[in-house]
Amino acid sequence: MRTSYRGEDVTLLLKDITGLVQPLDTRAREARIQAGVHYCEMLPAEYVPTARYIEAYERALACEAGRTAAAVRACADKILAAKGPGVVLVSLARAGLPIGILLRWYLKKQYGIDVPHYGISIIRGRGMDHNAMRYLLTRYPAGSLQFVDGWIGKGAILTELRRETAAYPGVSAELAVLSDPAGLTTLCGTHEDFLIPSSCLGCTVSGLISRTFLRADIIGPEDFHGAAYYGELADEDRSYAFLHAVAARFDDAAALPQRALRHTGCAEAEAVARHFGVADLNFVKPGIGEATRVLLRRLPWKLLVRAGSADDPALAHLYQLAREKQVPVEPYPLQNYMACGIIRRLADA
Repeated sequence: MRTSYRGEDVTLLLKDITGLVQPLDTRAREARIQAGVHYCEMLPAEYVPTARYIEAYERALACEAGRTAAAVRACADKILAAKGPGVVLVSLARAGLPIGILLRWYLKKQYGIDVPHYGISIIRGRGMDHNAMRYLLTRYPAGSLQFVDGWIGKGAILTELRRETAAYPGVSAELAVLSDPAGLTTLCGTHEDFLIPSSCLGCTVSGLISRTFLRADIIGPEDFHGAAYYGELADEDRSYAFLHAVAARFDDAAALPQRALRHTGCAEAEAVARHFGVADLNFVKPGIGEATRVLLRRLPWKLLVRAGSADDPALAHLYQLAREKQVPVEPYPLQNYMACGIIRRLADA
């Protein structure tokens, strides 16, 4: 799989489908999703950031590189304690890829461990890439595999991971993430909902690859799940700029405070759905990372932000996207999360 990431940083167990699938604009894709077509059977057109949004991203990176680095340190130390030096990092493409690289860099810098790192696909409602899993399990002990993602929203992918790994004795479904405001994993940098700057952009901070793709006419029974390479965006690629900005703070970033959550993130998402009359819980996307995704590649109805946090710089990119897309922003008494995106039901549009 082509990518702007270097081979020593990650091996992508993905089929290159560049040029085989025409990306769809947001409204056309949303209409198909709400009509029952699975999101993995389409590729979204990548959001082309405005100059103002890039400014918001750069400010976010400057503000949040330290917290991201501290979360990498904490997460990496937990992984090492759980798995030992023989760990194999298996990042969930694509949001997990930059996080896996940062974890790998930190383990090498701090402990001199040069751990293998792979990227594989897992898709909500369709499962994980079993060809990729077979590839890994012919090369490494089952107990050495450590799945990695950027953050946990409600936990849909974690639920999928737990169900799918049941077929592989010895493989742990414990997911390592930087931010877990849902309270669903112990292998997290923090339970705070903080802004991981890589969540602000798409392929241009993730090695120039698309979201993963699975459709029977293009992905055969022996193939890995697919992804496209956006080489035409090479001049906009910020993948390594993000990684180096975070890695530069490994030594001096202040440790993150540990927080005990009073309830699960799923309970909070359900409460939001009830309050706003949203029948489908999949339309409620809690957490800064998930809210950003809603604004970037879905049709948003409303953006909720934690009451009293209107001036928090971690939300600046969300406000910029909301202005660009004319999405109303509403304060709401969120507890676990800083923000929550709600998808518009097209029948109501």
